[in-house]
Amino acid sequence: MLEIRPTCENCNKKLPYNSNEAMICTFECTFCKDCVVLLQEVCPNCGGGFEKRPIRPEKLLKKYPVSTTIIHKPVDLEAHLKKLQSQ
Repeated sequence: MLEIRPTCENCNKKLPYNSNEAMICTFECTFCKDCVVLLQEVCPNCGGGFEKRPIRPEKLLKKYPVSTTIIHKPVDLEAHLKKLQSQ
């Protein structure tokens, strides 16, 4: 089951469970759409791509609550882009 993380890892923008801005990679790293564009759609943690995070139905939130753990690890954008160019 997805954790549904509450914020963007890079900019810390709030991404509630029903956000249309939330994007995730295969390891559930969570970023907002704006940061995914800056990252050229490549996860800085695993190197994978991003997909829109599904929205958990509100009626299931009590039984399957979303994560409250904030993971805020701003990306060194210059180093990330340099790594992408060298691949």
